[in-house]
Amino acid sequence: MQQAIKELKRLFGYDSFKKGQDRLVASILEGRDVLGVMPTGAGKSVCYQLPAAMLPGVSLVVSPLISLMKDQVDALNQAGIPAALINSTLSSKELNDTFRRIAAGEFKIVYVAPERLESERFYRLVQELHIPLVAVDEAHCVSQWGHDFRPSYLAVGRLLEWIEPRPVLAAFTATATDVVKEDIVSQLRLNHPVRVTTGYARDNLSFHVVKGADKQEYIARYIRSRPKDSGIIYASTRKDVEELERYLNRLGVSAGRYHAGLSDEERSKSQELFLYDVIKVMVATNAFGMGIDKSNVRYVIHYSLPKNLESYYQEAGRAGRDGEPGECVLLFAAQDIMTQKFLIEQGEGDPARKKQDYSNLNDMVDYCHTTDCLQRYIVQYFGDPSKEPCGRCGSCTDERELHDITLEAQKIFSCVVRMRQRFGITMTAKVLKGSADAKVKQFGFDQLPTYGVMKMAKEKDISGLINVLVADGYLMLSDSQYPVLSVTQKAKAVLEGTERVFHRAVVMKDQGSGQETEGAADEALFERLRQVRRDLALKERVPPFTIFHDATLRDMCVRQPRNEEEMLSVKGVGQHKFARYGEHFLREIRSFTGRD
Repeated sequence: MQQAIKELKRLFGYDSFKKGQDRLVASILEGRDVLGVMPTGAGKSVCYQLPAAMLPGVSLVVSPLISLMKDQVDALNQAGIPAALINSTLSSKELNDTFRRIAAGEFKIVYVAPERLESERFYRLVQELHIPLVAVDEAHCVSQWGHDFRPSYLAVGRLLEWIEPRPVLAAFTATATDVVKEDIVSQLRLNHPVRVTTGYARDNLSFHVVKGADKQEYIARYIRSRPKDSGIIYASTRKDVEELERYLNRLGVSAGRYHAGLSDEERSKSQELFLYDVIKVMVATNAFGMGIDKSNVRYVIHYSLPKNLESYYQEAGRAGRDGEPGECVLLFAAQDIMTQKFLIEQGEGDPARKKQDYSNLNDMVDYCHTTDCLQRYIVQYFGDPSKEPCGRCGSCTDERELHDITLEAQKIFSCVVRMRQRFGITMTAKVLKGSADAKVKQFGFDQLPTYGVMKMAKEKDISGLINVLVADGYLMLSDSQYPVLSVTQKAKAVLEGTERVFHRAVVMKDQGSGQETEGAADEALFERLRQVRRDLALKERVPPFTIFHDATLRDMCVRQPRNEEEMLSVKGVGQHKFARYGEHFLREIRSFTGRD
């Protein structure tokens, strides 16, 4: 591994591996298949890029992310690792030229879209090459139980039959439940893989759920409090994207839009302006971002409820890829649930798939209502037995007083039982409120002892409390379009009087307060170094972060290097990048500090 660490420093500018990287790199170099499950920002790409650079021949990277391919190929070439891509963006002439250069051995790494794997021309090419490694990025796409199943990914397993000798197969993803992990191993035909899961927690991110806010007003205040920060706002529909983008631009915010209804040219232009920091805010559907390797996104706001926790964590995780603090805010409204149910019913899939989709949606709604640590809720969903609260999220920083709501909980549990556990949240709330609704009387629920026992509360507040009790495991919702409530063992203990229930007062709290980046980096110097990076990026026509990440610039601000040796001690500055850019940044630092 000493040679690998040496190459890590030379090519990528890092003195040591992050958690899990060393084992994955060592296993690949030893000829073992691997499955790496690592959160966004944990350095998955290094796990296959470094071995690919060290192994003889040309390695393939299968990725569905066309925009990310270009960014990573640009970054690899700048680091001194010759790389190319094969996807639908290439013209016939560019494709012919790329195939010719691959066959001539000019590249160490070739990124390829899964749709291109089964072309006869590609099969002929791989038979002529020495391919030591095939890496599959976003490997959850191969599983029908994952949140982003792509049938074209099934071609990866068939591709191996055409490559002699069989290459090492390395699969990577940021989010995968236990079921999805097993499906990845099976579908990709991994051979007794070394499995490395480094945990799902993102220690630099803070999560918040904001309920009942005027969404547009909240976003306007939030963005105005962060004029220099880059952020992404996700919405479920194209209509919401269009309306929100127009609203922000009327307010003087430099915002762009991205959704599948735009032309390729429009999407490409918006993406480029965002990557180059010309526009600070991107309003988009989930068609945007999965392939965006922009490291300095400081916040991600979800304007609408995502369909499941996998999608949410993938999208929210685009904040803080550079390891600096990032904030993830979900704006929740009850009508969002109906939108997602409509999309499930309109979508394709057999009854088993729809049942799974409803189960996933229930988990997402529970996340919005839980009083537990939000980060812990997410990582436990993925099977990580984390016990410690994060101390940063909306739940952990909630200073509202805890109230004993055991009596209210007992009334709700008793009502669910007396309604024979056959009805949903809305009907249960109506009975507890004492509603004169015709259906309440039709079923005879106005004769129940629990009818009207919470008549002093608003019906929407009763529904909200029921949702909290579901999220905290006292009640359970069935996985269907019209879910029904049932009590759990935890609720029975409350009914029997052996357990008590506590809840924080329901007071809406503004989560839009700014979060300052920690560290001793001088903001004035940081801004000057960003300008140097921006000028270089414009000159070379590459995104700024492919030159150096924000985290590297901040380390320069702290260390204030004076020469090559000191600059090479900065995290993220390798020898190749120093040769290209080092003197530009050293000159600016010397000018700022007044030292030679």
